[in-house]
Amino acid sequence: MSEPRDPQVDQLVAEIQRRVLLRLQGQAAPATGALRDQPCQDGPSENCSSCGLCAVRRPEAVRALAAEGASRVGAAEGTGRTDEDIAAMIDHTLLKAEATSADVQRLCDEARKYRFASVCVNTSFVPQAKRLLAGSGVMVCAVVGFPLGAMAPNAKAFEAREAVRAGAEEIDMVINQGALKSRDYTLVHEDIRKVVEAARAARVKVILETGALTQEEKVIGITLAKVAGAHFVKTSTGFGPGGATVEDIALMRRLVGNDMGVKASGGVRTCEDATKMRAAGASRIGASASVAIVNECKTRGSEPPPSPRPERPWLRREPSPAARPTAARGSAGSPATSSPSAAAKKPGGY
Repeated sequence: MSEPRDPQVDQLVAEIQRRVLLRLQGQAAPATGALRDQPCQDGPSENCSSCGLCAVRRPEAVRALAAEGASRVGAAEGTGRTDEDIAAMIDHTLLKAEATSADVQRLCDEARKYRFASVCVNTSFVPQAKRLLAGSGVMVCAVVGFPLGAMAPNAKAFEAREAVRAGAEEIDMVINQGALKSRDYTLVHEDIRKVVEAARAARVKVILETGALTQEEKVIGITLAKVAGAHFVKTSTGFGPGGATVEDIALMRRLVGNDMGVKASGGVRTCEDATKMRAAGASRIGASASVAIVNECKTRGSEPPPSPRPERPWLRREPSPAARPTAARGSAGSPATSSPSAAAKKPGGY
């Protein structure tokens, strides 16, 4: 039985929802390259504020400076980031119930080889994954309350705490969808907050299962995740209806701004899928077809464009010194048009 509903939380959510919906109705999505096309008010001149946005708006000018001998370009925090290896933003995922130790061994070997951001596994495999990935720089991510999210908050908190003790650095928890649809926002908030507190200092991603939610429920779920202190919002488990869409990724990014990460998961199986999600605002991608995505992108010779609004530095793994860009990180983008993937959905999520 849930705790009595807190009228103050209900009022807060209602007010946030009202303001967000008004904002969404009154603003069109930014066009591709909008930031690039805006005039630079402060430069180039002695009045340049050195904000670093030239790397976003005028990349040709930055390349010209580099050709003249510049080895570094300064930029204010939050400017953005340049193209990086697509592998560095992928959570290499294995969540099917019949996964074996040998499967996890293979998953971790691939993660080491391609240097994915993390491997994402069920909590029982966290110790093995942690051992296999020691010294690799690849994180271990564990799912909690997966895939239904209908567990009691204390049960999710316990599972998260045990996963972190076993070595998980990130926790992907499933929101209580029934509570959200029942408008029991106190329970939804408590559910997320308890996992965030139990998982310290691991980062927490909140899986909304967007394919099962109305637009209003998405807005409220994203808002509650932010208010409860989560570090990411995430689209799908891969086991529910639908999957990640560019529209949902763009909505998440617009609502959380630069304060949180946005993870696209569910149906991301090609380089084109990854390109669209990243352009729409995703800063992390959950996929079981990670190796195929990376190899396809390399074959095509076209890495996905950078996210228009990146995670904060403390929410992402720093690239190796050899891979660290020399120019300011930054790019502007906008939601791309969604198109169904030709690949059939595989069992086991993502």
